[in-house]
Amino acid sequence: MKSITNITNVLVILLFLFILSCSSKKNEEIEYVERDVDEIYNTAVDHMNNEKFISAAKEFDEVERQHPYSIWATRAQIMSAYVKYKIQEYDIAIGAAQRYIDLHPGADDVDYAYYLIALCYYERINDVKRDQSYTLQALNSFKNLNNRFPNSRYVRDANLKIDLINDHLAGKEMDVGRTYLELNNYIAAINRFKNVVELYSKTTHVPEALARLTELYLYLGIYDQAKIYAAVLGHNYNKNKWYKYSYELFVDLRNNKISFAEENELQKLDKEKNDSYFDFIDEILNIFENEKT
Repeated sequence: MKSITNITNVLVILLFLFILSCSSKKNEEIEYVERDVDEIYNTAVDHMNNEKFISAAKEFDEVERQHPYSIWATRAQIMSAYVKYKIQEYDIAIGAAQRYIDLHPGADDVDYAYYLIALCYYERINDVKRDQSYTLQALNSFKNLNNRFPNSRYVRDANLKIDLINDHLAGKEMDVGRTYLELNNYIAAINRFKNVVELYSKTTHVPEALARLTELYLYLGIYDQAKIYAAVLGHNYNKNKWYKYSYELFVDLRNNKISFAEENELQKLDKEKNDSYFDFIDEILNIFENEKT
């Protein structure tokens, strides 16, 4: 008896699902109504202006579906990419923008499609401690826009974002460099800090990188290199906190060395070696003192 009841319940459920499916299909058929292209497009624009981006996306897609050969369809393609960007469907937006580029490479607003692709990568830039693949894609995309359309209205914003991206990438190098420093892997740390100085010379991270390089080369006993980075730091960033950090570092080193030498009777130590070290410290301090004036 229970078996018959179970079968009946299953049949009722299947019948309900079938009716629901038919109803959905019927509703879909009812929803499709052929409309004038300007009506659909204007509805999409109204939705977009009211920040109803999902509805706007559907309407822009509808323009192309119902009137694929109209001039409005061409415009709707790039607008569809834009609203997909606004609702954070970045990969779909990139695909739509790239499709617009492929279909209309000579369009007056094709530069915006390149700009939109770059923005889709830019919006997904991660914290410096995480993967930076989107950061690099954003950088390359903005550079691509600048190279193709140097007179584009979007170049100014692209350049501002390129500066921010470079600062972000420099921050990544600094983060890795500090990690190597904590692990006492000094050569690897030096390479990262040198990348900041050489590849990202206009970023806010350069003063710290110069200070770290000065400190590391001093620690390794490579005094000529330490002097070079100290001189650059002193000349260009004498108001920066990392200039003060480096200056105080050398003052402390000299004072500690003198104290150590006195406690151990300087005449019994390697006098030539100590004199050379003191001369080096004095050179560095002179560099800093000269840049103060």
